[in-house]
Amino acid sequence: MNSKNSIQTMTIAALLAAIGIVIPMFAPKIILEPASYTLASHVPVFIAMFISPYVAISVALISAFGFLLAGFPIVVVLRALSHIVFVIIGAYMLKKSPNMLSTTRGSALFGLLMAVIHAVSEVTVVTLFYWGNNMTSSYYEKGYLFSVILLVGVGTIIHSMIDFTIAYVVWKPLQRVVTIPVSVGGRKARY
Repeated sequence: MNSKNSIQTMTIAALLAAIGIVIPMFAPKIILEPASYTLASHVPVFIAMFISPYVAISVALISAFGFLLAGFPIVVVLRALSHIVFVIIGAYMLKKSPNMLSTTRGSALFGLLMAVIHAVSEVTVVTLFYWGNNMTSSYYEKGYLFSVILLVGVGTIIHSMIDFTIAYVVWKPLQRVVTIPVSVGGRKARY
């Protein structure tokens, strides 16, 4: 990658990271601790995944910091930090198969797979809090199945799929304008 592309990639990563910090602070949210749903909170991370693994990892880590700065409970911050798992897997999958998102079916399957990995990661974090007797929320009193599996697990799958769809819809026209090497898109990956 040449110097111009490096600077462009770094600038776009910084912009995505900034958006990842701002969204938890200002976007509409529903908090049913241990679950929380912040509108479009995964969009910068998904777009970063479309660019490269390094951009995706950076944006995921910085976005988690945004949840900390926004004053979310620690369980929610750690859930955001767990995004690193699906981001690494997804970004490397896209790097190896750049045409994975070229069809609606491929995009839907990829989004669903990421949503399931995403949910498993977040359920794991919340399970540690649940069984560690750090139950500070009335939702924990409703039992593991309701508060962890349903609210966090199923809720995360739905939330992740919505945010993936938003990211995909934003990315499709954007990829025609973005001139940096990307892992996916209409152009052949130049990594």
